[in-house]
Amino acid sequence: MDNVIVAKNLSLAYSNEETILNQCNFTIGSGEFVFITGASGSGKSTLLKSMYGELPVYSGHLGVAGVELFNISSKNLNFLRRHIGIVFQDYKLIPEWDIEKNVMLPLIIAGYANDISQTQVQKLLSHVKLGHQIGKMPLELSGGEQQRVAMARALAHNPILILADEPTGNLDNYSAGLIWHLLEGANEQLKTTVVVVTHHIPETFGVPYRHLHIESGNIHEIA
Repeated sequence: MDNVIVAKNLSLAYSNEETILNQCNFTIGSGEFVFITGASGSGKSTLLKSMYGELPVYSGHLGVAGVELFNISSKNLNFLRRHIGIVFQDYKLIPEWDIEKNVMLPLIIAGYANDISQTQVQKLLSHVKLGHQIGKMPLELSGGEQQRVAMARALAHNPILILADEPTGNLDNYSAGLIWHLLEGANEQLKTTVVVVTHHIPETFGVPYRHLHIESGNIHEIA
């Protein structure tokens, strides 16, 4: 199994602050589903931000999809993000765009033809049970529906890796269950590597997974 994420002696810190994660070592293989847990403020979201280049690596090595993130160039960062799907707790949809164009964003960035993009977007919105909402603006939808749009956007460009930060934290049980089902499907059917930061791992889960836990600046695996 090839590793999609490799961390060696990885330390993370915000500028002028003490180290949040200190010399951590772990790998995440291709096609794995991994939960990352830890107390509030432990560094879960910080770690996820480093994986898509939002937070610079303070020291050590962090490789994602074969790209080294320490002192990464903007060219390499743009290349990396074309292969990653990101799901945020607060959706981060563009309010001035309808949901079809929001889902199309990664395809626009990647330079896909408009007709191919539209076909892909319509298929994805049907997949997340929002085909009947095409043309709606994000703020016309419920929180659960907005997160499903965000999931469709994350899947649009067939990423090799999905990073999800508390993707069900603000959702009702129905919407949360649907998001988990979509993440399971991406992992099981598309063999997409999925990394989810969460406070609570679902009691019943449909695919095998690993559990990494952050405590006192260190990462360890829970069997």
